[in-house]
Amino acid sequence: MPLLLKILIYPIVVLLLVIAAFDIWGALTLGKITPDENALIDPTANRVVMVFGATGSVGDGLLKAAMEDPDVKTIHVVTRSTSPRIDSGQASGRVQVHMHKDFENYDSLRPVLRTVNTVMWALGTSSLQVDEDTYTWIHVNFPIAFVTTWLEERTEGPMSFHNVTGMGTDPEGDQRWARDKGGTELQVAKMAEGTGLRGFGYRSAFVRPTSEQSNVLTYTLEFLLKPGKLVIPGKSLGQAMLEISARTQELPNGTLIDNADSIAYARAYQQRQMQ
Repeated sequence: MPLLLKILIYPIVVLLLVIAAFDIWGALTLGKITPDENALIDPTANRVVMVFGATGSVGDGLLKAAMEDPDVKTIHVVTRSTSPRIDSGQASGRVQVHMHKDFENYDSLRPVLRTVNTVMWALGTSSLQVDEDTYTWIHVNFPIAFVTTWLEERTEGPMSFHNVTGMGTDPEGDQRWARDKGGTELQVAKMAEGTGLRGFGYRSAFVRPTSEQSNVLTYTLEFLLKPGKLVIPGKSLGQAMLEISARTQELPNGTLIDNADSIAYARAYQQRQMQ
Protein backbone atom coordinates (compact mmCIF):
# COMPACT_ATOMS: atom_id res chain seq x y z
CA MET A 1 0.00 0.00 0.00
CA PRO A 2 1.43 3.41 -0.96
CA LEU A 3 2.69 5.50 1.96
CA LEU A 4 0.34 8.40 1.18
CA LEU A 5 -2.68 6.10 1.25
CA LYS A 6 -1.57 4.70 4.60
CA ILE A 7 -1.23 8.19 5.99
CA LEU A 8 -4.77 9.04 4.85
CA ILE A 9 -6.41 5.80 6.01
CA TYR A 10 -4.75 5.48 9.43
CA PRO A 11 -6.52 8.40 11.18
CA ILE A 12 -9.86 7.32 9.71
CA VAL A 13 -9.43 3.80 11.08
CA VAL A 14 -8.42 5.13 14.49
CA LEU A 15 -11.46 7.44 14.54
CA LEU A 16 -13.82 4.61 13.63
CA LEU A 17 -12.33 2.40 16.35
CA VAL A 18 -12.81 5.17 18.91
CA ILE A 19 -16.42 5.67 17.82
CA ALA A 20 -17.02 1.90 18.01
CA ALA A 21 -15.61 1.84 21.54
CA PHE A 22 -17.94 4.69 22.54
CA ASP A 23 -20.89 2.89 20.96
CA ILE A 24 -20.15 -0.28 22.91
CA TRP A 25 -19.79 1.72 26.13
CA GLY A 26 -23.04 3.59 25.47
CA ALA A 27 -25.00 0.47 24.62
CA LEU A 28 -23.84 -1.23 27.82
CA THR A 29 -24.14 1.62 30.31
CA LEU A 30 -26.74 4.18 29.18
CA GLY A 31 -30.49 3.98 29.73
CA LYS A 32 -31.29 3.45 33.41
CA ILE A 33 -34.85 4.80 33.31
CA THR A 34 -37.82 3.07 31.67
CA PRO A 35 -40.90 5.22 30.99
CA ASP A 36 -44.02 3.98 32.77
CA GLU A 37 -46.39 2.60 30.14
CA ASN A 38 -49.39 3.57 32.28
CA ALA A 39 -48.21 6.99 33.39
CA LEU A 40 -50.76 9.66 34.20
CA ILE A 41 -50.50 12.62 31.80
CA ASP A 42 -51.31 16.17 32.87
CA PRO A 43 -52.34 18.02 29.68
CA THR A 44 -51.81 21.38 31.41
CA ALA A 45 -48.20 20.69 32.43
CA ASN A 46 -46.75 22.31 29.30
CA ARG A 47 -49.40 24.95 28.72
CA VAL A 48 -46.84 27.78 28.92
CA VAL A 49 -43.25 27.04 27.86
CA MET A 50 -40.19 29.27 28.05
CA VAL A 51 -37.09 28.57 25.96
CA PHE A 52 -33.57 29.87 26.55
CA GLY A 53 -30.80 29.47 23.98
CA ALA A 54 -33.24 29.13 21.09
CA THR A 55 -30.80 30.56 18.54
CA GLY A 56 -28.31 27.74 19.16
CA SER A 57 -28.33 24.35 17.45
CA VAL A 58 -29.76 22.57 20.53
CA GLY A 59 -32.22 25.30 21.52
CA ASP A 60 -33.56 25.51 17.98
CA GLY A 61 -34.63 21.87 18.26
CA LEU A 62 -36.26 22.45 21.64
CA LEU A 63 -38.19 25.41 20.25
CA LYS A 64 -39.32 23.36 17.25
CA ALA A 65 -40.67 20.64 19.56
CA ALA A 66 -42.59 23.18 21.64
CA MET A 67 -44.03 24.88 18.55
CA GLU A 68 -45.36 21.56 17.23
CA ASP A 69 -46.89 20.38 20.52
CA PRO A 70 -50.71 20.75 20.54
CA ASP A 71 -50.84 21.11 24.34
CA VAL A 72 -48.48 24.10 24.36
CA LYS A 73 -50.58 27.25 24.18
CA THR A 74 -47.93 29.93 24.69
CA ILE A 75 -44.18 29.94 24.06
CA HIS A 76 -41.88 32.60 25.47
CA VAL A 77 -38.41 32.91 23.96
CA VAL A 78 -35.86 34.82 26.02
CA THR A 79 -32.97 35.80 23.79
CA ARG A 80 -30.38 38.39 22.80
CA SER A 81 -30.96 37.84 19.09
CA THR A 82 -33.38 36.18 16.73
CA SER A 83 -33.48 33.32 14.19
CA PRO A 84 -35.69 32.23 11.28
CA ARG A 85 -37.65 29.89 13.55
CA ILE A 86 -38.15 32.54 16.21
CA ASP A 87 -39.26 35.02 13.56
CA SER A 88 -41.73 32.60 12.00
CA GLY A 89 -43.11 31.65 15.40
CA GLN A 90 -43.56 35.28 16.34
CA ALA A 91 -45.26 36.06 13.02
CA SER A 92 -47.71 33.20 13.54
CA GLY A 93 -48.51 34.33 17.06
CA ARG A 94 -47.18 31.06 18.48
CA VAL A 95 -44.10 32.67 20.06
CA GLN A 96 -43.65 35.73 22.23
CA VAL A 97 -40.12 37.12 22.06
CA HIS A 98 -38.41 38.81 24.99
CA MET A 99 -35.20 40.55 23.93
CA HIS A 100 -33.00 40.24 27.00
CA LYS A 101 -29.46 41.35 27.79
CA ASP A 102 -28.77 40.79 31.48
CA PHE A 103 -29.10 37.08 32.26
CA GLU A 104 -28.46 37.65 35.95
CA ASN A 105 -31.51 39.89 36.27
CA TYR A 106 -35.02 38.76 35.30
CA ASP A 107 -37.12 41.46 36.95
CA SER A 108 -38.63 42.47 33.61
CA LEU A 109 -39.96 38.92 33.17
CA ARG A 110 -41.63 38.61 36.57
CA PRO A 111 -45.24 39.01 35.31
CA VAL A 112 -44.61 36.33 32.68
CA LEU A 113 -42.88 33.95 35.09
CA ARG A 114 -46.06 33.69 37.16
CA THR A 115 -47.66 31.82 34.23
CA VAL A 116 -44.76 29.60 33.07
CA ASN A 117 -45.00 25.82 33.51
CA THR A 118 -41.99 24.49 31.63
CA VAL A 119 -38.54 25.96 31.05
CA MET A 120 -36.18 24.51 28.42
CA TRP A 121 -32.68 25.77 29.17
CA ALA A 122 -30.15 25.39 26.35
CA LEU A 123 -28.31 28.64 27.03
CA GLY A 124 -24.57 28.08 27.12
CA THR A 125 -21.25 27.86 25.32
CA SER A 126 -18.31 25.52 24.90
CA SER A 127 -15.59 25.49 27.55
CA LEU A 128 -13.16 25.80 24.63
CA GLN A 129 -14.54 29.19 23.62
CA VAL A 130 -14.31 31.11 26.92
CA ASP A 131 -12.15 31.24 30.03
CA GLU A 132 -13.18 29.32 33.15
CA ASP A 133 -14.61 32.29 35.03
CA THR A 134 -16.77 33.29 32.07
CA TYR A 135 -17.93 29.69 31.71
CA THR A 136 -18.99 29.65 35.38
CA TRP A 137 -20.76 32.97 34.95
CA ILE A 138 -22.83 31.60 32.05
CA HIS A 139 -23.51 28.06 33.28
CA VAL A 140 -23.95 28.71 36.99
CA ASN A 141 -24.88 32.36 37.60
CA PHE A 142 -27.39 32.62 34.74
CA PRO A 143 -29.59 29.59 35.51
CA ILE A 144 -29.40 30.03 39.29
CA ALA A 145 -30.46 33.68 39.00
CA PHE A 146 -33.36 32.63 36.77
CA VAL A 147 -34.63 29.84 39.02
CA THR A 148 -34.34 32.13 42.05
CA THR A 149 -36.54 34.75 40.37
CA TRP A 150 -38.99 32.17 39.02
CA LEU A 151 -39.53 30.68 42.47
CA GLU A 152 -40.10 34.15 43.88
CA GLU A 153 -43.00 34.52 41.44
CA ARG A 154 -44.38 31.00 41.32
CA THR A 155 -44.13 27.83 43.42
CA GLU A 156 -47.31 26.00 42.41
CA GLY A 157 -46.87 23.09 40.02
CA PRO A 158 -46.88 21.83 37.44
CA MET A 159 -43.42 23.41 36.98
CA SER A 160 -40.31 21.89 35.47
CA PHE A 161 -36.82 23.16 34.66
CA HIS A 162 -34.97 21.19 31.96
CA ASN A 163 -31.26 22.02 31.79
CA VAL A 164 -29.12 20.60 28.96
CA THR A 165 -25.93 19.96 30.93
CA GLY A 166 -24.34 17.35 28.65
CA MET A 167 -22.47 14.08 28.97
CA GLY A 168 -19.50 14.29 31.32
CA THR A 169 -21.22 16.61 33.77
CA ASP A 170 -20.11 15.67 37.28
CA PRO A 171 -20.15 17.80 40.46
CA GLU A 172 -17.01 15.94 41.58
CA GLY A 173 -15.34 15.77 38.17
CA ASP A 174 -11.75 16.60 37.34
CA GLN A 175 -12.69 19.38 34.92
CA ARG A 176 -14.07 22.65 36.20
CA TRP A 177 -16.75 22.82 33.50
CA ALA A 178 -18.08 19.43 34.63
CA ARG A 179 -18.16 20.57 38.27
CA ASP A 180 -19.87 23.83 37.31
CA LYS A 181 -22.70 22.13 35.47
CA GLY A 182 -23.02 19.35 38.04
CA GLY A 183 -23.14 21.91 40.83
CA THR A 184 -25.90 23.77 39.01
CA GLU A 185 -27.94 20.55 38.73
CA LEU A 186 -27.61 20.00 42.49
CA GLN A 187 -28.34 23.60 43.41
CA VAL A 188 -31.48 23.81 41.26
CA ALA A 189 -32.78 20.57 42.78
CA LYS A 190 -32.12 21.90 46.28
CA MET A 191 -33.86 25.21 45.52
CA ALA A 192 -36.88 23.32 44.18
CA GLU A 193 -37.37 21.23 47.33
CA GLY A 194 -40.70 21.92 48.97
CA THR A 195 -42.11 23.68 45.89
CA GLY A 196 -44.04 22.57 42.82
CA LEU A 197 -40.87 22.74 40.73
CA ARG A 198 -38.97 19.71 39.43
CA GLY A 199 -35.46 20.24 38.09
CA PHE A 200 -33.86 17.89 35.56
CA GLY A 201 -30.37 17.68 34.13
CA TYR A 202 -30.03 16.28 30.61
CA ARG A 203 -26.62 14.69 30.21
CA SER A 204 -26.92 14.30 26.47
CA ALA A 205 -24.12 13.26 24.13
CA PHE A 206 -24.44 14.49 20.53
CA VAL A 207 -27.61 16.50 19.96
CA ARG A 208 -28.11 16.51 16.23
CA PRO A 209 -29.36 19.87 14.95
CA THR A 210 -32.76 20.17 13.30
CA SER A 211 -33.12 19.14 9.67
CA GLU A 212 -32.96 22.80 8.66
CA GLN A 213 -29.48 23.09 10.21
CA SER A 214 -28.06 19.62 9.55
CA ASN A 215 -25.73 18.56 6.76
CA VAL A 216 -23.98 15.44 5.49
CA LEU A 217 -21.43 15.55 8.31
CA THR A 218 -24.02 15.74 11.09
CA TYR A 219 -26.10 12.95 9.57
CA THR A 220 -22.98 10.80 9.18
CA LEU A 221 -22.06 11.36 12.81
CA GLU A 222 -25.62 10.50 13.80
CA PHE A 223 -25.39 7.24 11.86
CA LEU A 224 -22.09 6.32 13.53
CA LEU A 225 -23.21 7.11 17.08
CA LYS A 226 -26.73 5.71 16.89
CA PRO A 227 -25.80 2.12 17.87
CA GLY A 228 -24.51 3.35 21.22
CA LYS A 229 -27.54 5.57 21.88
CA LEU A 230 -25.17 8.52 21.90
CA VAL A 231 -27.14 10.78 19.56
CA ILE A 232 -30.56 12.38 19.69
CA PRO A 233 -32.15 14.92 17.32
CA GLY A 234 -32.71 18.29 18.96
CA LYS A 235 -36.45 18.12 18.37
CA SER A 236 -36.59 14.69 19.99
CA LEU A 237 -34.76 16.03 23.03
CA GLY A 238 -37.43 18.71 23.30
CA GLN A 239 -40.14 16.06 23.01
CA ALA A 240 -38.51 14.10 25.83
CA MET A 241 -38.63 17.21 28.01
CA LEU A 242 -42.29 17.79 27.21
CA GLU A 243 -43.10 14.16 27.98
CA ILE A 244 -41.28 14.23 31.31
CA SER A 245 -43.06 17.47 32.22
CA ALA A 246 -46.44 15.95 31.41
CA ARG A 247 -45.69 12.91 33.59
CA THR A 248 -46.00 14.97 36.76
CA GLN A 249 -46.03 11.97 39.10
CA GLU A 250 -43.28 9.88 37.51
CA LEU A 251 -39.78 11.35 37.89
CA PRO A 252 -38.80 13.18 41.07
CA ASN A 253 -37.06 16.52 41.33
CA GLY A 254 -33.32 16.21 40.69
CA THR A 255 -33.51 13.25 38.29
CA LEU A 256 -30.61 13.10 35.83
CA ILE A 257 -31.50 12.05 32.29
CA ASP A 258 -28.85 10.42 30.11
CA ASN A 259 -29.01 10.25 26.31
CA ALA A 260 -30.68 6.83 26.16
CA ASP A 261 -33.26 7.96 28.72
CA SER A 262 -34.07 10.98 26.54
CA ILE A 263 -34.49 8.71 23.52
CA ALA A 264 -36.91 6.51 25.48
CA TYR A 265 -39.06 9.43 26.61
CA ALA A 266 -39.04 10.97 23.14
CA ARG A 267 -40.40 7.68 21.77
CA ALA A 268 -43.06 7.62 24.47
CA TYR A 269 -44.03 11.16 23.49
CA GLN A 270 -44.21 10.27 19.80
CA GLN A 271 -46.32 7.18 20.49
CA ARG A 272 -48.69 9.18 22.66
CA GLN A 273 -49.15 11.80 19.94
CA MET A 274 -50.16 9.09 17.45
CA GLN A 275 -52.93 7.75 19.67
